[in-house]
Amino acid sequence: MQQQPILAALDLGSNSFRLQIARVEGDQIYMLDGLREPVRLASGLSADKYLDSDTQQRALAALGRFAERLRGLPREAVRAVGTNSLRVAKNAADFIPQAEHTLGFPIDVIAGREEARLIYLGVAHGLPPSKERRLVIDIGGGSTECIVGNGLTPLKLESLYMGCVSFSNRYFPDGRITKQNLKLAELAARNEFQTIAADYKGQWHHAIGSSGTARAIAEILELNGYSGGGITREGLDKLRVHLLNVGEVHRLNLHGLRPDRIPVLAGGFAIMYAAFCELGISHMDTALGALREGVLYDLWGRFHDNDVRDVTVRQFMHRYHVDAKQAARVAELAHTFAQQFLDSEASEIALHLLDWASRLHEIGISVAHSGYHKHTAYILANADMPGFSKKEQARLSMLALSQRGNPGKLQGQMKNAEDYALAMSLRLAVLFYRNRSDGALPVLRGRFSGTKFHLSIDRGWLEQNPLTETALLEEVKQWKTLGISLQIVA
Repeated sequence: MQQQPILAALDLGSNSFRLQIARVEGDQIYMLDGLREPVRLASGLSADKYLDSDTQQRALAALGRFAERLRGLPREAVRAVGTNSLRVAKNAADFIPQAEHTLGFPIDVIAGREEARLIYLGVAHGLPPSKERRLVIDIGGGSTECIVGNGLTPLKLESLYMGCVSFSNRYFPDGRITKQNLKLAELAARNEFQTIAADYKGQWHHAIGSSGTARAIAEILELNGYSGGGITREGLDKLRVHLLNVGEVHRLNLHGLRPDRIPVLAGGFAIMYAAFCELGISHMDTALGALREGVLYDLWGRFHDNDVRDVTVRQFMHRYHVDAKQAARVAELAHTFAQQFLDSEASEIALHLLDWASRLHEIGISVAHSGYHKHTAYILANADMPGFSKKEQARLSMLALSQRGNPGKLQGQMKNAEDYALAMSLRLAVLFYRNRSDGALPVLRGRFSGTKFHLSIDRGWLEQNPLTETALLEEVKQWKTLGISLQIVA
C-alpha cells in the first residue's frame, strides 16, 4: 500500500464526534489538527433502539463540517469508525449510507473489543515505555472499555454496555442527583464491572483513564482541591458528597467543569466510582491518547506492512488448524481469477479481502466437515477479529458462504459486480483445487462484464479431468439462479 504523508481518523462516538489529523514522518506520527462536535448519538436512541431524526440531522451536520476539513485526502488515508450507538441502533443500516455520502468516506462500525484494542493502542503510544502492566479504562457515551496490557500489546479486552450519556439519561433524566438515583446508578455500574473483576483484579500495576469522562473528572478533582493529581478514591468521595449537596447538575459550580460536560457528568461519575470500587483502584492517571489516536496508529501500520488484520488471519489459521498449503493454493488462484475478472477495476482492499477469505475458507472444518462453509461464514461474521470492521467481517462471511452450494442463497448479500467477481473467483479456485494437490492446471483466462462470466480452458485438459468438467457444467446451472451467465469455452 502506498504510504500517505497525511492521515485522518474520525471517531463517531456515542457522546461526541472527534476528528484527528496527523502528519507521518518516517516511523513517527505528529498530530496536526483536531475537531470535536458534541453530537450525543446515545441521547437520540429511543427505548426500542432507533436513532431519532433530530439526532441524525445533528450528526449529518457535524459530518458535513468534517468533510470540508478532509477534502482532498485520498480514501485510503482516512478511516472513520462508529462505536456503541451505531452498533446498537436498529436503523443504523439506513443512517450510515447517508452519513458516508455526507462525509465522503466509508464508515466502519467496529465491535466493542475492537474498540477496546484501538483505544489501548492510542493510549500506549502516548505513554513512556514500561514493563508494568497497565489497566486502561475508557468511559464513552454508550460503552465502557476495559483493557489490561503490557507495552503496546493488549492482554485482556472487554467492552461493557454502559456509558456517560446512557447512564445520565437513565438515572438522571431531569438533572437531579439524589442519594437514591446515584446509588442505583453506581450499583448498576458495579454489577457490570463485577462480570470482569475476577479476571482483572491483581493483573495490573498502573491504572489509566482515557477520553473525555476520565479527563473531565481528573480536572475537576485537581482544580477544586479534591486531589493532588489524577483521580483518587478520596477525591471521588469528596466529589460525590458535593454532587449530593448541590443535588442538581445545572447548579454545579465546579472549577474545570465545561458546559458540554454538565449533562453527562453524573452518569460518568457513577461509572468511574464503580470502577474504583470493583476493580480495586486507588489512583488513576489520565492519558492524552484514545480511540482516534489508536485508529491513526492502526492505519499507519497498514501502510508499513504491519497490518494487524494479517496477524489476525494467521492466528485464526493456527487456531482452526487450517491446511496452509491448500489455503495458499486457493488464495493464489483466486487472486489470478479476480485480476482477470475485474481487470484494472480491482481495488486493493477487495484483493486483500479475497486473500483473507481464501486463507480462512476452511476454518469451519474444525467444527464439522458437513456444511463447513456455513460454519466458516458464521465464525467470520461473529468472532472477535482484531483489525477488522463489522463490514469487512460481513464481506468475508459472504465470500466464505459463496464457496460452495447454490449461490442463490446469496441473493441480496452480494451488492455489486465486485462482490460477484470475488465470489466467483473463490468458488472456482476451490473447485479447481478440490483434489488438494499441486498438480499442473491448464491456462485459465477469464472475463467479466457485470452479469456474464467467460472462462476459457483447454479442451484436452477437460477431457482428462471429467470430474472438474462436470463440476464446471454444474456451476453454469447454479449461477443461473442469480441471473448470472457463466460460459465455459474450451
